[in-house]
Amino acid sequence: MTKRSPFRYFKTSPEIIRLAVMMYIRFPLSLRNVEDLLHERGIDISHETVRFWWSRFGPMFAAEIRKRRIQSMRSSRWRWHLDKVFVRDCQKNLG
Repeated sequence: MTKRSPFRYFKTSPEIIRLAVMMYIRFPLSLRNVEDLLHERGIDISHETVRFWWSRFGPMFAAEIRKRRIQSMRSSRWRWHLDKVFVRDCQKNLG
């Protein structure tokens, strides 16, 4: 059984949707800033469209990023370790 594309009902290409959502998530931009940046590239969309795409596709993109991070961590055999630990008794003598 083939997996259906989540972009199947959208006229805009998946690359543009991904670009808009990732610009909004990755950089400290407002929805209107993303709209302006895309307009400079010749893509005419509304800031409300960016908000809709973010709410619809943001969790999916975040899951993909997490999945890639986990796979890269497993392939590199990366492990947490503690090097030197120093614990100090911070109680004051109140006597």
